[in-house]
Parts: sequence; C-alpha cells; structure tokens
Amino acid sequence: MGAALMVSPGAAEPVALAGRAMGTTWAVKFVPATDAREATSAEEIKRRVAARLEELEQLFSTYRPSSTVSRFNALRSTEWIAVPQDVVTVAAIGREISELTGGAFDATVAPLLALWGFGPEGRQRELPTEAQVVAVRGRVGWERLELRTEPPALRKAEASLAVDFSSVAKGFASDALSELLVSLGAETHLVQVGGDVKTSGVRRWRVGVERPEARGVAAVVELPGGKALSTSGNGRNAIERAGRRLGHIIDPRTGRPVESEVLSVSVVHDACARSSALATGLLVLGLEDGLRLARREGWAVLFLVRRGAEMETRATAEFEALIVDR
Repeated sequence: MGAALMVSPGAAEPVALAGRAMGTTWAVKFVPATDAREATSAEEIKRRVAARLEELEQLFSTYRPSSTVSRFNALRSTEWIAVPQDVVTVAAIGREISELTGGAFDATVAPLLALWGFGPEGRQRELPTEAQVVAVRGRVGWERLELRTEPPALRKAEASLAVDFSSVAKGFASDALSELLVSLGAETHLVQVGGDVKTSGVRRWRVGVERPEARGVAAVVELPGGKALSTSGNGRNAIERAGRRLGHIIDPRTGRPVESEVLSVSVVHDACARSSALATGLLVLGLEDGLRLARREGWAVLFLVRRGAEMETRATAEFEALIVDR
C-alpha cells in the first residue's frame, strides 16, 4: 500500500533517485542547493541514502537473524538489553500509539504474525486453531515491553515476548532520510519508503493516495514541507485459506487478522513514524471507532471503505482541507 508521487505544477523538475530496501521500494526527490559549494552530488546522496537504509534494516528487520530486533526476540531474558538509540526511539513511538489506540496498535504482535503465516517463518498450510490463537495471544501485550533511554535499552516483562516494529520503522526511515538530506544541503525534498512519505522545505508536494483494489488514485493531497503521509492497507499482503482472503494486519486484541470493510487508512502528521503507526492502529480500530478517535484528536485521516462493488471515502475535516483532486 503506497502513494503516487507527483511534482507540483509550475515547479522546477527535482532530481529523482530510487532503490529497494527494508523489503520495499524507496524514492527520493530533491531540489539541489543553489550554491554549488553546498550542493552534494546525486551519486553521493544515493550512496548515503542506501547506507542509512541498510543501517536501519540491520536494526529492525525480522528477516535477518543478525538484526538487533531478531537478536532481541531470540533472547529468553527479562534483564535490560542494550540496544541502539534508534530502536528505543521507535519503541517509544510504538508505545505512545498503543496507548492512544487502546492497544489496537501493538509492536509485540510478532508471535501472532508468525502464527498466521506473515512472519519470517513463512506461510502456514493450515489456519491456526482457536486454542492456538488464545495461547499465542497470551504472549502479546505492549505494556510488557519496557524501555529506557539512558543508557538505551529494552526489557521484556516476559521472556517469550517478541517485537515487530515494521509499522513504525518504515515511517521512521522516511524521517531519518529527510534529516539526512537536510544535512547534505538538499533541504527541499520528498522521501518515500514503502507507503510512508515525508516532505521538507518551502515547496508543496502533491501526493496521490492509491486505490487499494484498482489502478489510479482515490485522492490527491498537497503536502506542505515538514508533513508526512502514511497509508496502511490490508490487501496486497494476504493469504487465501478456506475460501477467505486474510490480510497481514493482525488485531492484537483478538489475535486474528482484521476483516472489515476498511480497505486502507491514510494519515497526515508532522512525523512519519507516528503517521505510519497511526495508520495501522486506525485500520485495526475500524471505521467508526477510528474516525471517532481521529476527530477527537484533530488528526488528518482518510478511510477508503468497500461498499459492495463500490469504494467510499470518509475523511476528517483536517484531511479534506489537504485534498486538491479526487
């Protein structure tokens, strides 16, 4: 689930770079510095972007046994475990969104992802039994993951706890690349990692929210510099079992894949790590509860909803104010 990147009308064509990392695609568009003494070459920017993404993947990948997260998950210990600051930062954001969504977002959902065949262990032939779901659900709970900033460390309240920060990490990666580009003199830019977009500078960027089940876009928004847009959907990473299509987003409160009329949720926020986690949490909450929370908090949120053979859009006033085309 992602976004279609567009160039603002009447603006000079920016430099575009792209690649693959963190199990998805990334793209960068930036306006080079006007002072040649401050400008960094596109080749050097691409090298630095790829290096930063590799660093983050080595922290957060659940598919690399050597990553920080994989090694943390493998440890059967309730002692404090030293981790890099980026991991604690992501864990803290995850905890914040868990509290805001009443546990609909939960980074300790990793055992449930594995149970349903969406973890690094791969697809399962059979659906789990009710007893299996109940047993594994008992190992999940965001309150059981403790964090410390000085020195940075994580601790499990139960030794079997396992984490998956994917729903924060890609947004965090977009934020991190944005900071990197500013440091390299490319202050005006747009960064996309998977479905997570971050902008910077005085320019306004047009970004399309993709239709989950068809080509084209459902809405085009104009993002001012410093804003982020994340979209979370349940359609592209799914399994077919017993005549049912089950998406990869798990409701940690029930232990089961989300099955609802919501096709995707898009969130605009100042920080992409937060918009990314919020998009997942609001999708789990569902249309009514998710919209209620978004309106209460004043978030810019768009729900794409299936109504029979048609698709309906439901948005908060804050998101409607950003839409320039449908």
